[in-house]
Order: sequence, then structure tokens, then C-alpha cells
Amino acid sequence: MSPVRRATAADAAEVIRLRQVMIDSVFSVDRSTDWHAESLPTVRKKLADPDGDFAALVVDHPDRPGALAALAVGTVEYRIGRAGNPHGSVGYVFSVATDPDQRRRGHARACMEALLDWFRERGVGSVDLNASAEAEPLYASLGFVRKPDPSMRLTL
Repeated sequence: MSPVRRATAADAAEVIRLRQVMIDSVFSVDRSTDWHAESLPTVRKKLADPDGDFAALVVDHPDRPGALAALAVGTVEYRIGRAGNPHGSVGYVFSVATDPDQRRRGHARACMEALLDWFRERGVGSVDLNASAEAEPLYASLGFVRKPDPSMRLTL
């Protein structure tokens, strides 16, 4: 397996491609890729900032130069502190994906472990994610637990 590395702006198109792989594997509706071109400049900008609050940890595809085999992407958010997290740094993992021809080789685990280290280096007190049924065993093995979720969403 190739080593895990932090994605750069040059990886933006591949990060978006693997995000689509994740979306397609979790959601059965709206498989549109129309958003890719519009998203690309923003993703490039986020990946270009090594000190920013956004990171994609990736493994290069062993058989396709310039392609990625897997990724784990997250952000650090600030919320007013609380017991157990007085500094208020919260991590959120929102995209973990493996190229279909590279699955079951430990790539996603390696990316997640590196992303969790990145969160720790930034003093993050907790990390949240949404898990598909297929991915839940991986996250549970890393220490994630299900929690009662009072979340609500408004789409603007």
C-alpha cells in the first residue's frame, strides 16, 4: 500500500471524483456530477492551505498515476467549549471513500487513522461523522460510537 499523505491542490479533481464515489455508494438518488466543475476552485483553494481547517488524507492509486485509491476528508470547527472539550474544537469527517477497484486493502482505515492524527494535532476534543451501515464496523473499530442524534437541518 502506498503511504498516506495530505492531499494538495493538484489532487482536487481526484478528491471530488472520490467524493462522488462516496455519494453514489450512500445515496441512491441524484447521481448528478454537474456540481464538480463549480466545486473545483473551492476545493483547490482549501487543499492549498496547509494551515487551514480542512484536510484530505489520501492514498495514491498504485496502478493509475495521478489517481487516488482512497481518501478521508474532514474539517475542524469551533464551538463554544463545554465539559470534556473546553476549547471547543470539534472535528467533522464528511467524506471517506475508496476507489471500487482498491477496496478491502486497508486504504480507508489508513486514511482515517491519519485524519484522526491530524485532528489530534489541532487539539480537537471530539470528532463526528455519519456512517453508512457498510462503513460502521470500520468506524467502531476506531472508537466511534453511535449517539442519540437531535440534529435538524434547514436547506437554504
